[in-house]
Amino acid sequence: MAGDSATARVPAKVNVQLAVGGLRPDGFHGLANVFLAVGLYDEVTASHGDGRDDGSAEGDGTGRQDCGHGVRLTVSGRDAAHVPLDESNLAVRAARLLAERHGREPRVRLHITKDIPVAGGMAGGSADAAGALLACDALWGTHTPQDELRAMCAELGSDVPFSLVGGAALGQGRGELLTPLETGGTFHWVFALADGGLSTPAVYRECDRLREAAGTGADVDSVPEPRPSALLLDALRSGDAEALAAAVSNDLQAAAVSLRPSLSDTLKTGTAAGALAALVSGSGPTCAFLAGDAGSAARIAAALEESGHCRSARTTTAPAPGARLLPA
Repeated sequence: MAGDSATARVPAKVNVQLAVGGLRPDGFHGLANVFLAVGLYDEVTASHGDGRDDGSAEGDGTGRQDCGHGVRLTVSGRDAAHVPLDESNLAVRAARLLAERHGREPRVRLHITKDIPVAGGMAGGSADAAGALLACDALWGTHTPQDELRAMCAELGSDVPFSLVGGAALGQGRGELLTPLETGGTFHWVFALADGGLSTPAVYRECDRLREAAGTGADVDSVPEPRPSALLLDALRSGDAEALAAAVSNDLQAAAVSLRPSLSDTLKTGTAAGALAALVSGSGPTCAFLAGDAGSAARIAAALEESGHCRSARTTTAPAPGARLLPA
């Protein structure tokens, strides 16, 4: 027994480039996905448990669910009510996968303290999966090599490996094949959080529909192979915010705006308030704004909140580290 509990802190992400290839026969799209980890974090705590509720969370607004087979999940913090508490939760699946790999029963209590927006295109669920793997590995003392943890992350979802690694990286394949990228400075970001979420599969389907409607076709024979932008990679390497602003792109943005037209007003508000760049984060509906400095970020956030076009606005910086164990 390695200890009574272990807690991992995991970051959100923004996609500064999301180039989407054509629809493949397996139903996926090839990607050139430039991830940047940002300083909004969830914490995932794993502790020994037998799946029985001791009532200790009563009255704190925490969601609780016995997910069966010894896994118990509780969630608190921002948007906790919107986190799935059943077996679809990636953190639960991560704990079970790790236990299976080591031939042990997955008897564990998982508690997620949410600060990453839920269903907002910032990989909060993926971050929780990476955090659960790291925390359970520490709790159980299974000492899984990093490359095996990354392979398990890829089994769980395309964004999960980056949540483990953090920093900046190019994701290819479905996004899970990572190449670390060099960054030369600190970038200031504002995130406008929307009410409700957007289904990632629905956004991809809408992207395909829009391509078909435009007459370009949506399959791999019609859409160029996605490639990373050399200008964007140079901007990350140099830490030049203005150069990065000129190079950011998201091939899913038109689809997200098509499904949620109000996002257009959010993007315009942030731009009018002085953002260097404005884009939908991943599949949305969170909108991301690159600012020149901390003061500009604060002004953009204030304008967004005053506009009524978003639920709230958060400021932070990037890059941020990947999943890390917190001191006991």
